[in-house]
Amino acid sequence: MPQGSSQPKQPKQPVGRPHRVVLIVDDNSNPFEMSCAIEIFGLRRPELGRELYDFALCAADPRTRMRDGFFTLTGVAGLEAAEDADTLIVPNRPDVLVPRTRTVLDVIRHAHARGARLMGFCSGAFTIAEAGLLDGRRAACHWMWQESFRARHPRVLLEPDVLFVDDGDILTASGSASALDLGLHVVRRDHGVEIANAVSRRLVFAANRDGGQRQFVERPLPRVPDESLAPLLEWAQERLDTPLTVAGLAARACVSPATLHRRFRAQLGTTPLAWLTGERVALACRLIERGEERLDVVAARAGLGTAANLRARVRHATGLSPSAYRRRFGPGGGEAVPA
Repeated sequence: MPQGSSQPKQPKQPVGRPHRVVLIVDDNSNPFEMSCAIEIFGLRRPELGRELYDFALCAADPRTRMRDGFFTLTGVAGLEAAEDADTLIVPNRPDVLVPRTRTVLDVIRHAHARGARLMGFCSGAFTIAEAGLLDGRRAACHWMWQESFRARHPRVLLEPDVLFVDDGDILTASGSASALDLGLHVVRRDHGVEIANAVSRRLVFAANRDGGQRQFVERPLPRVPDESLAPLLEWAQERLDTPLTVAGLAARACVSPATLHRRFRAQLGTTPLAWLTGERVALACRLIERGEERLDVVAARAGLGTAANLRARVRHATGLSPSAYRRRFGPGGGEAVPA
């Protein structure tokens, strides 16, 4: 979770059914974001041994024209399907100057008022703001539209150049691909690190790109293989319980610390220390999920030093204490706990 995020709230849902996620598709919606939602929340994953989500599409129109008329979506439920959503994904639109219909905005307002979690992919932040639900709250938006967003919604606390923002019951992703980052973040928040990693492996996608990372990197693919960070990252991931430092990582890569920082920024959009801390916290969460109850052991094996540091890091990353995290995601978990 990015620094300064609200503590995550576990959405309430009736006992005995999976968490229900509903995506509203509106006129000229982008099919990529729709596909991201279907891939993460809609596909059945029998290898996990349980159903993670109950997913549905809905639309105001029985025939909804998708972006640039590429195709027309038919056969989905009407907006009444959003009435029992635990999480509602709002529609995006390539043309951010075109307002959403009052009917769609009313559905979004009602869902939020009854306690549903809202998610906006890419320009979806415009939709949530248009519904009047983002004033005074943090949000992310695609870098191309930030000035337009600020001009139209000056009371929203727009965070520039981040992948996504988790503001508790309203979450927004900056761009199309970051819909996957935000989706996996939500899976991790709802079901823990192990399940999120399993979903990301199916996607062949990075399991944990923190929301505070930059929206774009200078060079998505290294110009020469020798500059790739992959071998260094793999080496470090196998040694998280050792006293790794940025200087040590730089020495391993045979570069200066300044050069290593530049490469991390260019290839991963983050710093070496932030990456290392994130990996250690993710390992700690996996150990807790697998049943390790001794916090000093978890801290040592994850390279976090002390139980006190472990508590602080886990709470900062998940909004939960280690004991609350264990009750929710550990063996036999699933109990709703306060943050």
